[in-house]
Amino acid sequence: MNKKSLISLGLLVVILILEILPYGAVCIFATETETYRQVYSYFSGVPFGYANFGPFYTAALTCILLLLFTINLFLKKKNLNGILIMISISSVFVSILPLISGIRYFTVIGAIISLLLVAVTVSFLWQFKN
Repeated sequence: MNKKSLISLGLLVVILILEILPYGAVCIFATETETYRQVYSYFSGVPFGYANFGPFYTAALTCILLLLFTINLFLKKKNLNGILIMISISSVFVSILPLISGIRYFTVIGAIISLLLVAVTVSFLWQFKN
């Protein structure tokens, strides 16, 4: 295992930890007089049930990335490299999906997760360029 692989693996683990924390996915509920903002984990079904699909899909893609990258570390399959890059690019786009509903549906933790996913994508491109 080389230094590039350890960086990618570390970034994926940090992303997964941030997604588990209950501060990333946002739902905005309204009563007759006011609205209030509630935050959830990326793995929670509540935002998904209220049509905020981005966080749950981001969490699922992160788990798939972590699993495939770990398999790739031990088996050294060249055909997994392209799949990892495509899934990581997809996860970046899905992670910013809540911005379609407005900035109120995006948190600082969500922004950090998105930036770390960009870093993972760049790391994969740098690592698999051969």
